[in-house]
Formats: sequence, structure tokens, C-alpha cells
Amino acid sequence: MTAELRPPFAAACPGCLAAPQDMAEMPPQDAQIALSLPTIHCQACISSVERELNAYPGVQSARVNLTLKRAMVEAEPNVTATELIPVLENAGYEAYELDAGALSATQNDKAGRDLLMRLAVAGFASMNVMLLSVSVWSGAENATRDMFHWISAAIALPAIAFSAKPFFENAWSALRVRRLNMDVPIVLAIVLALVTSLWETSLSGEHAYFDAALALTFFLLAGRYLDYRTRAVARSAAEELAALEVPRALLLQDGIEYEVSVAHLAVGDLIRVRPGGRMPVDGEILEGRSELDRSLLTGETVPVFAEPGLKVSAGEVNLTGPLTVKASAVGQDTSLHRMADLVAIAESGRSRYTSLADSAAKLYAPGVHILSALSFLGWFLYSGDVRVALNIAAAVLIITCPCALGLAVPAVTTAASGRLFRRGMLIKHATALERLAQVDTVVFDKTGTLTAGAPVLVNLGDHAQADLEVALALAEASSHPLSVSLATAAREAGIKAATVSDITEVPGFGTQGQWRGLPVRLGRAAWTGAPESKQTSAWLAVGDQKPLAFRFTDALRPGAEDVVNQLKVAGKEVFLISGDTTAAVEDLAGRLGISKWVAEALPEDKARRVQAMTEQGRHVLMVGDGLNDTAALAAAHVSISPASALDAARVASDIVLLGNDLTPIADSCDIAIRATKRIRENFQIATVYNVIAVPLAVAGLATPLIAALAMSLSSITVSLNALRLR
Repeated sequence: MTAELRPPFAAACPGCLAAPQDMAEMPPQDAQIALSLPTIHCQACISSVERELNAYPGVQSARVNLTLKRAMVEAEPNVTATELIPVLENAGYEAYELDAGALSATQNDKAGRDLLMRLAVAGFASMNVMLLSVSVWSGAENATRDMFHWISAAIALPAIAFSAKPFFENAWSALRVRRLNMDVPIVLAIVLALVTSLWETSLSGEHAYFDAALALTFFLLAGRYLDYRTRAVARSAAEELAALEVPRALLLQDGIEYEVSVAHLAVGDLIRVRPGGRMPVDGEILEGRSELDRSLLTGETVPVFAEPGLKVSAGEVNLTGPLTVKASAVGQDTSLHRMADLVAIAESGRSRYTSLADSAAKLYAPGVHILSALSFLGWFLYSGDVRVALNIAAAVLIITCPCALGLAVPAVTTAASGRLFRRGMLIKHATALERLAQVDTVVFDKTGTLTAGAPVLVNLGDHAQADLEVALALAEASSHPLSVSLATAAREAGIKAATVSDITEVPGFGTQGQWRGLPVRLGRAAWTGAPESKQTSAWLAVGDQKPLAFRFTDALRPGAEDVVNQLKVAGKEVFLISGDTTAAVEDLAGRLGISKWVAEALPEDKARRVQAMTEQGRHVLMVGDGLNDTAALAAAHVSISPASALDAARVASDIVLLGNDLTPIADSCDIAIRATKRIRENFQIATVYNVIAVPLAVAGLATPLIAALAMSLSSITVSLNALRLR
């Protein structure tokens, strides 16, 4: 299929490549470009990024979302992400293109607004019905009392039909598969309270439970909303991972480049990947020499030399020279998609975790139903009056309804999440704290997690002034990470660049030029005539002199040593699993005192090792930031990623570390243990409440006033106990 131009590419205009011929006359639509910005962290970053993007010709508007670390850009059809990324990088911001189409399905989050609207309706209706109930409790009788009851019914029925919809839907979903959850007794209590109240009102009875039913709905919706607020938007990590695919590629046919959608590529196609571009397919390099940044996929800190014959994977970044790649896997067959499949499998496995609230519901729900049924049967046999028996059964259901249980978990997680947020930890998942409290094993990634992910020059002072000046001149002409680090260190030391002429960059090797009539080179060991070294190095060759080594190390993140020591003191076993080289991983493990480590691990290896630990009965906390960590993050019992991680890793994790300091990780484990203790205490409070309230209900003493007061008192007590965490 590469021998001739396929129909979608008959037009030379990139904007028309994928358009049918009968649509050629239609005006081109504006481009929607999504950019991931993992390094932004404040309002100044937002303003700077938006200013740079809006100033670029053809950009109509740019909006930055700090929470998602993402920019959405509307631009003219001829503007592409490959033009905007260098603009942001020149301004000091790391940027990656995301597929806006793949992200659109994950951004329509209406759950929060929906819950808040239902909560507001329930609260407003409850207040109005309570005012009417006060009149009844104050002594209103006969026609006046009946009128207030009918007005209460007119308010309560539509309000509950709207506000309690989430409970009805969840209860029906459980009953449809013949199981019970916490929403089943809630729905039964609400329905029975309404039916009993309508019956009593129609018979001119003294008591009605409209106010109790609305108060119950309001408190439980408050619990649901608190639970929702503890988490970030629940998106699928597999979808975010797929969104990191390159949406467009340069197809080579008969020596001509055509910009096409990646969906149109086929195995065997020749693809041109320019410097700074991301690999759109798996394949083999046919032409060109460059260096590849594989840190996001494998964790390797040093770029890999790329030459004809080297196998490449989708997602790798081409650094210095143009490459021609022959596709061997496209679309869903690429390594990036296989990683997304691993993540999806791991996510489904983690979803089988049973929360404390669900565990309580397994015992509580059938117990409440049985108690209510026995109360109805007992009072019917005793009095022979169905009306009396039904009233008491409804009172039992209302007063024992799990209002306190519904608040027990979200009240605590909200308080704990607020405390952790002030320490730089954002809790995303509803059960993350419960799972974090069980952790006994911690697995760290290396690059970007325990280390800063950027090389740091360590032997600047070992070299003469003249050599440093030459090295600076050559380093400033390259965007290679080692050159950038060398140039930064030299400038900070006050070094000024020498006058070097004819500077050129040889893709994949380094930079060269002429200095005082001598050829000078800065780059790879073999290219400069130096011996290979285990330590990460760049070599400077000046004429026939012996090459000089500039040695680099990966700087530790703040708090790396402290967090490892604190976790070990707390009795947790610490592992280091990295895709970096053996020498680099061994060096870091020695510096941090980690005795158990694994180097050169592929993404599948990481996920498999974490899964194996889980099968051995360990509760694993995985801490990582790269694409190669995504599957392991999803497979772990609980996971943490830094805010600097890419979207896919952040979404796969349960907790996001907002700052650079790793110390809060150890603190979060301690807070999680205390939060779980508070949750269990809240369950105990709810149990004591039921022990006191149930006899009143069964004895027929639970009037609507007593039911409403009892529910409110239990909910307030649970909330106050949760606030002790703050």
C-alpha cells in the first residue's frame, strides 16, 4: 500500500487530506489542539503559557487548566501542535500533544453539578416541610393539620422523586442482580415513609413522615457529595494513555511528505519523524541518525543512539536528527496501545476492592429489613391493625436508616483529604485512604520519582578554564539533555563561551567546530575517541589531546532520603524498580540505602512484579511518574504519582503528590491509618445509636419528631468525630 498514493491523500493540502472529494469545497474548520503541560504549577504559569500561545500567529484562543495541567487551543486549520510545542519549550515549559478527540469523552463530568443540584432541592424542600411540621407539632388539629400534611405531600413527592433518584437507581441495580447494598434500605425507608404518610394523611391521621423522608434524603445526598468532593474527576487511565498517541504523522510516498491522520497508516508505510517529534508507530529506522528519549516509556535517563536498523516504539521522542521509519505495528497493535491494555486490566482488578462501607452494608441492610418486617408482624399480631403495624414498621426503617453510616466514610475522607492537601497530597480515589492504611510494601520508580529526571554535572571543577569555555560554546549549540545541563552549570559558574567557528551538530553523536585552528568535539565517547564509561558522561576532544570527561548524575528529589528512611522505620519494605541501566539504578539504591532493586525493567516487567507481590499477600504502594509506570500504578494496591507526571500516570494513580518534596508520602501513610480508625469509630457510633433508637421505634414511641431528631443527632456526631482528624 506504500507504492501508490491512497485515496485519502490525493489532496496536497494537509487540511484536506482526510476529506472526501465531495467535501473539498467546504471551508476548513478551526483546529482544536490539546497540549499536556506537566511542569506548570501556579497562576503565573497559566498566564505565561496563555500569553505565549495567544501571541502565536493563527492561534485564536488558548485556555489552561491547572488541575488537569492541560491547554486547549483553538487555532486556524494550518496551525499544528508541532509548531506550538517549541514556542512553549522556549518559554521554559514542557509540552506534549494530546488527542483532543480521545479526551472529549473523559471531560464531560456532570456528576458533581448533578449531586449539588439534587442536594439543594432536597434541602430547600426539607426546610419548607419542617416549617409546616412545626405547626403540626405545636398543636394544629383537624382540617388545619390535614391541610399542612397535604401541602407537605405536594412538596415532598416531586422533591424526593428528583433528589433521591441516585438512590433509586443504585438500589434497582443491586436488586436486579439479587444482592443488597446500602441504598436498598434507604429506598425502602423513603418509599414506606411516603406511602405511610399518604395513607395517614388520607385518613386524617395525626402523624406523617414527609419531613423525615426529606431530611433523610438531604443528609444522605450530603454524604454522597462529600464523597465526590474527595476525589478528582474519575477518568480512565487507559483512555488518557491512548490520548498520548500522536494524532498525525508525515507519510513518505515517492519522496514526498504528506501529513496524514495516524488512523490512515498501515504496516510497511515509511514515516518521517522530525527532531522533537514523537514516534507515531512501532517500527525500524531505515534512514537517519539521531538520539531517542525513551525516559517516558522505559525510564532511561540518557538518550539512546538511533541509527538504521534500530527498533523504535510509539511514544518515543526523536531529539536531534530527522529519521525515516518503516512501520511494523500501527494503531491498536503498537506498544503504547499494549500498555493501555495492561492498564485497563489492572484497573478492573483494583475495582474489586471492597470498601469498609460496602462491608458494613452486607450486614446492615438485611438486618434492617428483617427488623422492620418482624416489627410489622409483631404489632399486627398484637393489635390486629394493619395501619398501626405499618406505621411502626416505617418508623423502624426511618430511624435505623443508614444516615450515619452514609456519612461515616465521606466525612472522614473529606477531613483527611483536607489535611493531606495542606501537606501537598491530593486524594483522588474514594477508597485510597483505606487501602493506603494497609500498605506494608513500597515500590519506587527511579527517574522523575526518586530523582529529578534531569542530569546534573558533578565534575565541573576538575577542568581548566579554557576547556570549559570551549565545552560551553559547543554545548550551547545543542538541545541534548547533557549539553543543556553542561551549559547551565558552566554559565552559573561564570564561564563565558569561547569563540568556536563552524559549529555543527552531528545527529546522534554531538557537536563539533574549530577553535584556534584545532578541531573540537563534544559528544559520545566513541565519536571523540574516548573509552566507554559506566557513568553517564559527555566527552570533549580538543585536537589530538586526550578527551576530557564531563560526568553527570541524576539529582535526588527533595526528601528522597527522608521518605525511604521513614518508611523503613515504620516497618515497610522498600523496593526500587526502574527501566534505567544497571549502573545507574545500583548507584541510586546505594545512595538511598535500598537493598532490593531491579534495573532495566520493561513496563510489563514492572506490572508483573507488582502483581506478583500482591498475589503473595503484600499490600503494595507504587510510586511512579512515567508511561512505563502506568500499568504498575494501576496494578498496585494503592498508588501515588508526582504532579509533574504525565496525565496517564496521574490518572492511573490514587493520590497525586503536588510538590517536589517526597516527605509527605510517609506522613500520608500515618494519616491514612488514623483516618481508617476514625471510620471504624463512626461505624461504632452508628451502632450505639441504633442500639438506643431501635427499641424506641419497635416499642412504637418513635414519632416523626423523634425520628428526625435522632437522624440529625447521629449525623452531627459522626461529622464531629471526623473533624478530629483536622
